[in-house]
Amino acid sequence: MNVTFRQLRLFLELANQRSISGVARHFQVTQPTVSMQMRELSDEVGLPLYEVIGKRLYLTSAGQELARAAQVMEDEWQAYEQCIAGMKGLTCGQLSIAVVSTAKYFMPRLLGAFSKMYPEVDIALEVQNREGILRRLRENRDDFCIMSIPPDDIDIVRHTLMPNPLVMVASQTHAFAGQQGLRLEQFCGERFILREAGSCTRLACDRHFASHDFLPQTRMELGSNEAIKQTVAGDMGLSVLSRHALNTNLQDHALAILDVQDFPLQENWFAVHLQGKRLSPVARGFLDYLQQNAGQAVAAA
Repeated sequence: MNVTFRQLRLFLELANQRSISGVARHFQVTQPTVSMQMRELSDEVGLPLYEVIGKRLYLTSAGQELARAAQVMEDEWQAYEQCIAGMKGLTCGQLSIAVVSTAKYFMPRLLGAFSKMYPEVDIALEVQNREGILRRLRENRDDFCIMSIPPDDIDIVRHTLMPNPLVMVASQTHAFAGQQGLRLEQFCGERFILREAGSCTRLACDRHFASHDFLPQTRMELGSNEAIKQTVAGDMGLSVLSRHALNTNLQDHALAILDVQDFPLQENWFAVHLQGKRLSPVARGFLDYLQQNAGQAVAAA
């Protein structure tokens, strides 16, 4: 088959986005150009690669197999490019990082400092909820995924970066604000505003509550730390959040960290990738940088 690498890259992006217009925007070309390349690719393969049903694009069996093959070829080519970059020194290359939403409070600062050190490195940052990050991890789409509770059902390598303390917070006008030595049983009548089920923070929170036979009265579940902070500040309930999601000046958010026995919950941040993944020189350099600087960068924030 006479297939070009450009066609494979276009198709791989189509397999990820399931949108001709999305591929066109990504590669900064016209939609007719993408459509023409996909038609030529299908003709070379000799089978339909995708079909559109009700405005949704679905890969055929042949398309799914081609997407897998194209991903392997793309990974190999990127590994080669990174190898050449490594021979030239850690001065150029590509770095792709995916982070759970809470990590957005510190990862951009770390990436910014790394970028200043190596301005020729192209950096892509993806922020999603835990479910989205796990999907990207399974598909091996990034150099590292940053999360606090790595999955047990995926064969991965985890690199510890720094602590991720989870604290209980309330509005500054709450009766518990300023009290010392609170016990969990004192919160039986309190309403809680928690992160959505499946998030790293919620998993750690549920695990801790279960170990103490405590069933919180969950008033609502929200998928945004910022929304939770505003709701708690409005005295609608208590919450458990990562300390990194809180501004160092809590007065600005009208929030108070409560002094509760067995809190903060001591979790960690990890950089995660699939077992057997070949890290590029840029990725290895960034991992070394993270492990040396993550704690200091967060403390200075």
